[in-house]
Amino acid sequence: MDLQHWLGRATDAIQEWADTFGPYRRHPSLDVADDRFAPVFAEFTDRLKDNYPFFHPHYAGQMLKPPHPAAVVGHLTAMLINPNNHALDGGPATAAMEREAVAQLATMFGYDTHLGHLTTSGTIANLEALFVARELHPGRGIAHSADAHYTHGRMCHVLGMTSHPVRTDDQGRMDLDALAEVLETGDVGTVVVTTGTTGLGAVDPVHEILPLAERHGVRVHVDAAYGGFFTLLAGAAGPAGLPPEPWRALARADSIVVDPHKHGLQPYGCGAVLFRDPDVGRFYLHDSPYTYFTSGELHLGEISLECSRAGAAAAALWLTFRLLPPTPDGLGEVLAAGRRAALRWADLIEASDALELYQRPQLDIVTYFPATDPAALTAIDAASARVLADGMAAPDPVFLSTLKADRDAFAARHPKVTADADGARILRSVLMKPESEDHVEYLHDRVERLARGTTPPAG
Repeated sequence: MDLQHWLGRATDAIQEWADTFGPYRRHPSLDVADDRFAPVFAEFTDRLKDNYPFFHPHYAGQMLKPPHPAAVVGHLTAMLINPNNHALDGGPATAAMEREAVAQLATMFGYDTHLGHLTTSGTIANLEALFVARELHPGRGIAHSADAHYTHGRMCHVLGMTSHPVRTDDQGRMDLDALAEVLETGDVGTVVVTTGTTGLGAVDPVHEILPLAERHGVRVHVDAAYGGFFTLLAGAAGPAGLPPEPWRALARADSIVVDPHKHGLQPYGCGAVLFRDPDVGRFYLHDSPYTYFTSGELHLGEISLECSRAGAAAAALWLTFRLLPPTPDGLGEVLAAGRRAALRWADLIEASDALELYQRPQLDIVTYFPATDPAALTAIDAASARVLADGMAAPDPVFLSTLKADRDAFAARHPKVTADADGARILRSVLMKPESEDHVEYLHDRVERLARGTTPPAG
């Protein structure tokens, strides 16, 4: 895609549409001359240079990457109109696009029926799911993995619910025996299952948790904010394929959250929440005498805790899905590249004498640490911090991130490491850009050199 060409076409298309409503004089209070704008824009673009190169495959740190050009064009084009998807008269076209895109997400997860909408973030999407959980089981709390996103503990506090963290196994997944103990108390109304923890990319055993929850009369909510699109790789052939059982089980979950602004190639501000039972919409019921009057159809604001929401986010997702749909041969190909990259790097690390793999990647997140002598938590922590800093400061930089692993988690995976501290930072690389597949050997070589304390050559 020629992004510059299509951005120009975006402004042309909207101007052609605007011209059909007749001329009007723009108010002089809004006028900004080009010669006045130019120096401010120069300052603005200069300040934007204070960012890490999230677009580049040598950036392998946090869950950050640029949106697809189609999403950029879709977002900008709709933003020029600035629709609000709270009510149909605020964004009739983009509200329809939102329904269509959300329906595609529901189909991806195997839902036959659904109620859902886009949100500004996974945090808000999870808040809505926990809100419905509270309404369905008042007075009962939420159980979630101890490695689940901190959103759940925080949102339980906001909603006045009790949070029950459940210990994890030696792969960072929710421990079934520990969950059973919590459920037997009768204090839990909903279990939050995570498919793709933000630290390790661990996938809880959804297919095993569902029958356990059902026996206790407990709902299941799946936080698939990061990993949801990996369902497209369930049972796929080749190294990128994932065990199908946990992903196929998503169709039986009561609610699911996914973030298109992670693996859906969207700009930030695009999360989604879906409920299998449309009847939960009754908990959102409210009225606005100046909002819901242009149509007898459902207004998206009637099934959302948020009010104003950018129609541009729906437009960008709709346009992207028309080109790269959430199917195995659409977006699945994009995710498969990152998955293969993670597995390849894990193989290289396992063969290295300078790095050690913390655990095998379950999705596209690789966790590892420098080999130290002695093999102790304090030494590993210091070495990881040094590699992180030296990598960013190098003439040809590489960008990583760190993850704090506590002593028990370390002991479960690496019992020979001396636990001389409460925990240690390890290195963490998120290979969510498909271009990472072509740069794995380069990344490994540079990180290996950094771990040895030698300066990688530039270029």
